[in-house]
Amino acid sequence: MPSSAGPSIDTITEGGRVTQVGEGQEAEESAPQVMTFGAPTAGEILAERYELVEHINNDSAGRLVWRGVDVILRRPVAVVLRYPGGDSATEMLQGAVAASRVIHPNLVGVYDAIDEAERAYVVREWVDGQSLRELTAAGPLDPARATTIGNAVASALAAVHATGMVHGNVHPGTVMVSDDGRVVLADARTDGDDSQQSDVRAIGGVLYFALTGHWPHAEAPLRGATAGHGRAAIPDAVRDAGGAIAAPRQVRAGVPAYLDDLTMDLLDAEIEPPSSDVLGAELARLDVPADEQFLDSAGPLRFTADTGEEPSPLAAAGGRKVALGIAGLLAVALVGLLIGISTLGGDDDPQTNPVAAPSSNAPVNEATPAAVTAGPLKISTARIIDPEGDRTEVRNADKVFDGNEDEGWETQTYRGRANFGNLKQGMGVWVDLGSERTVKSVQVKLSARGASARLYAGTTDRPSSSSGDAQLFADYAKTAIGQPFEQHEGTTMAFSGFNADQKYRYLLFWITELPSSDGGYKLGVQEITVQGS
Repeated sequence: MPSSAGPSIDTITEGGRVTQVGEGQEAEESAPQVMTFGAPTAGEILAERYELVEHINNDSAGRLVWRGVDVILRRPVAVVLRYPGGDSATEMLQGAVAASRVIHPNLVGVYDAIDEAERAYVVREWVDGQSLRELTAAGPLDPARATTIGNAVASALAAVHATGMVHGNVHPGTVMVSDDGRVVLADARTDGDDSQQSDVRAIGGVLYFALTGHWPHAEAPLRGATAGHGRAAIPDAVRDAGGAIAAPRQVRAGVPAYLDDLTMDLLDAEIEPPSSDVLGAELARLDVPADEQFLDSAGPLRFTADTGEEPSPLAAAGGRKVALGIAGLLAVALVGLLIGISTLGGDDDPQTNPVAAPSSNAPVNEATPAAVTAGPLKISTARIIDPEGDRTEVRNADKVFDGNEDEGWETQTYRGRANFGNLKQGMGVWVDLGSERTVKSVQVKLSARGASARLYAGTTDRPSSSSGDAQLFADYAKTAIGQPFEQHEGTTMAFSGFNADQKYRYLLFWITELPSSDGGYKLGVQEITVQGS
């Protein structure tokens, strides 16, 4: 496979349905024409096993793509032939051998690689379906489907990276969606010019394309056009006068803030991405059936150099805001008696138990257990968690639990963007209850409306340092509590969704977006109140 080339997807039409074969990288426009001497014919059997059924196309790197059949296993295959074999086919064969060592449901399977000197060929899985490039031809995908595709690609890359290899060729032309909904990544390359980090960044481009139908890399036009059809006509991303791309939420309505942030962070060269397995795990938490999304819990999905980061739910924005509004009203109305609010604040743990109503079949004389009451829990200490800051904002944490809402801890004023000026993925307040307690809810009084934040729980205490904060956040990001708040319309955030059978000691209130203030963005945390027993 030529190292300077980009990918290509060949297609045929069968009864109006398009069938794709991810057949390799697209070469320069000056790629040599396919040699026809000794070219195969339909019905020929290669290696006494692979029958050539139909010539699909020639890719722009000068290879022939055939639909075939494995006559031994009786399964369809794709056969990619190169003339001649030998040294000119070394890279193609090495790439195929490397790819064959990784077996994963989200990777196109490689079955065989053979060099016959005058020709060489790779036998691979045949995929009936569409590439992501073609799938978006009718318009951008909804956030849930885009997340499903991102999850599949991240999972495939995690499997590749676990072997120490790099895919090096992730883009909408090599991401394929089969007719049965399976998402697969095709056409790895082994030219050594890419890294595992660039693989992960490429998922940002895939998500951006899925959400907007635009390609964010003007310097690297989206390839994947069928040979003979030229470059794919894919619109460039919307850009400002300085060339910066517009965020997905600026291009179309309905993109959740956390997914918008994740996509832009992965595309931002100044922010180090997480590993593929961390990204895959977080996207997997978001990739839930549509009918379960209302109850799913996660958080703003953001990443930085030191940590993988946290997820956010795929609940529809409007539905989630309604649910949060109800939860907030109930929390205020039932400050001293919070019973069953966890039913409103979905938890990742499906075992979260709502309070059950007494059975109508209970004996008349049998006493019904009294509901467990909740009251304020004492906060032993608090600390500001700021993994990427200069430690100038870690003072005054004690003011968040002193009982005085007129005084509190506040951030500096950030410029440019609400996400801390795009300088950090977030910061927050860690509280210690002194001992393990049953927690019913947490209320956070803020200085202004419009903040985005979420709540986490953990079991570890780390040193108060940049590295300690980074490790603490990585530990806590695995356990989100209740629903996240995105650009919250009020100044009080009420979190529920705690597991009634679990004890909690350490909590982390994590801020991801600041409200506007004095020409910039700033937020104060005036008071944190924990209810429990």
